[in-house]
Amino acid sequence: MASLGKQISDDYRGKELVLVCVLKGAFVFLSDLIRHITIPIKIDFIRAASYGDGVETSGNIRMTKDVEIDLKGKDVLLIEDIIDTGLTVSHLMDYLASFGLKSLKVCTLLDKRERRQAEVPVDYACHVVEQGFLVGYGLDYAEDYRHLPEIYHLKL
Repeated sequence: MASLGKQISDDYRGKELVLVCVLKGAFVFLSDLIRHITIPIKIDFIRAASYGDGVETSGNIRMTKDVEIDLKGKDVLLIEDIIDTGLTVSHLMDYLASFGLKSLKVCTLLDKRERRQAEVPVDYACHVVEQGFLVGYGLDYAEDYRHLPEIYHLKL
């Protein structure tokens, strides 16, 4: 995490960076990541839901919380817990781009390529994982398991 924070700090030095965290899952990752970023940042939150209580995405992405910071002309880094199918991140990128950003990049804790349906750029990733339904460290199954201190494969 320290090397990722340093890389982001180096890449955005002298720029007006806004981290937009995707709730609920990415908040734990965000809180650890910002401790390693050494440049001034602003933080905002957005929430999109597509899984509900299942392990498969519904494909129907609902926006349930919008950003509050004016993003026009800003460098934005979208912070996500896991990129799986890519559908949610693709939707969020299109949505955020509509604000007239200076730049938009994606940072994720987990880049899971097993079921990718939409090609999305992953500019920063802590880990690449291949398979399984993962919980813990902010990731959930039906709102359970977020509190676990590490990431686990959920056996169903």
